[in-house]
Amino acid sequence: MEIKPLSEIERSILKNYRKYIWSPFIKAVKDYKLIEEGDTIAVAISGGKDSLLLAKLFQMLARHTDTPFTPIFISMDPGFNAENKANLIANCKHLDIPVHFYDSILLLYKNKLNI
Repeated sequence: MEIKPLSEIERSILKNYRKYIWSPFIKAVKDYKLIEEGDTIAVAISGGKDSLLLAKLFQMLARHTDTPFTPIFISMDPGFNAENKANLIANCKHLDIPVHFYDSILLLYKNKLNI
């Protein structure tokens, strides 16, 4: 499988998938007032392509919006096997998504998202 450069992936989201992914995402954020200035938005990443895409969408929106907000990317480690965790880390690194891993929701709550 060919690994595409990050710039090509991001351009593809904005150009090739504008109608099906980017525009409906932006419409939902605006219609439902999902983000206000100064918000911190936690995006949970499970390792699947849907959560990685959602993380990328929020990251790109943060760069292109007039409403400043901070996305943070978290993953609860339910006991990933070594190969799956390594794949998730590699995918996040390639996509330039700074994911923070937590072993449990309690650690995240105690940390109060001070990542």
